[in-house]
Amino acid sequence: MESRRLPEVREQPLQILEKPAQAKGTRSGAVPRLLLGLQWRNGIFRSGDQRPSPVAGQHPPKNKHPKEQGENRIKPTNKKVKPKVPKIKDRDAADSTSKSQSIMVQVTDQGRFQKPAATLSLAAGQTVELRCKGSKIGWSYPAYLDAFKDSRLSVKQQERYSQLTLLNSTAADTGEFSCWGQLCTGYSCRRDEARTGSTYISFIEKGELFVPSPSYFDVVYLNPERQAVVPCRVTVLSAKVTLHREFPAKEISANGTDIIYDLKRGFVYLQPHSDHQGVVYCKAEAGGKSQISIKYQLLYVEVPSGPPSTTILASSNEVKGGDDISVLCTVLGEPDVEVEFRWIFPGQKDERPVTIQDTWRLIHRGHGHTTRISQSIITVEDFETIDAGYYICTAQNPRGQTTVATTVEFS
Repeated sequence: MESRRLPEVREQPLQILEKPAQAKGTRSGAVPRLLLGLQWRNGIFRSGDQRPSPVAGQHPPKNKHPKEQGENRIKPTNKKVKPKVPKIKDRDAADSTSKSQSIMVQVTDQGRFQKPAATLSLAAGQTVELRCKGSKIGWSYPAYLDAFKDSRLSVKQQERYSQLTLLNSTAADTGEFSCWGQLCTGYSCRRDEARTGSTYISFIEKGELFVPSPSYFDVVYLNPERQAVVPCRVTVLSAKVTLHREFPAKEISANGTDIIYDLKRGFVYLQPHSDHQGVVYCKAEAGGKSQISIKYQLLYVEVPSGPPSTTILASSNEVKGGDDISVLCTVLGEPDVEVEFRWIFPGQKDERPVTIQDTWRLIHRGHGHTTRISQSIITVEDFETIDAGYYICTAQNPRGQTTVATTVEFS
């Protein structure tokens, strides 16, 4: 039997592809660590101390330094990398962001908490619950609820939040609901402008396009120094609202220059003047229905703003015993600015009985100007020696106070 010689098997070095498939957990272009230092011998991988010989016709890889056993060599690159510069937030932008963060949440009927929108439309009769985060919270809500001390409204301060609840809401409750944190030192507190929240809630009631008014006629004073507002507010936010003069009958255009319409306030006269005087009303149209508001009397005022302009006058500066004496304190001012009076008189320490009466009325002072005249009169009957001396009147309004005095002698 003829023997046949098997072909000689030569050891083939392990060839590494130029772009090996990336193994999970390794970098692109890196050789897996398990294959480093292994050689192909007789059909299997075997470890060896000697590096494989290059295959004929192939050039050995260009290495700047010999590769150590077990080294996971990464091919160096000359790619330029632009350094990343950390972004620094602008302080003003950060401050404005913090100031815009609302502390108010609305509690829905399902018991969920959500940030209320800037304007909300709710059906009348619903219960409204608003919460503001903080241990000391101040609230503001429609004046209608405050003026009548409505029992449907309640505000409770809890340990970590304040809660406002309004039951059985009506169209008259439409308005701005806002809250703010308070920074307190002892008994003195101030508003924290960085922690606020607000929402304008419109309560839609059948048959009511306008927010109801407590009266059928109202007065609006036109002062050249500040804006004047005809408060025609609607409950249906999509309603078309127009302003009309009663006589001569015509529509007054809200042109955006002299007059604008503000959904939350009404028609705003930006620069009031005497030509704007007269009786006006508003008309609203929505869903094929129209409605007319109450009437507003516009009165022009031209009185300087400031502390009260005060005068004092006695019925007589020399009084005989047993006669009656009266001293009058008078203030001329803006029609919508209230004035308070205080008196100091000679017989006050001896608890001398006197009569003090305060009154006010509107007067017209030419060219359609309207002024408020406020008066306080003190009367002393059966004049005695203890009643002689200085009669001092102090008049005060929100802008300051004025003190005047006169003397009454015993004759």
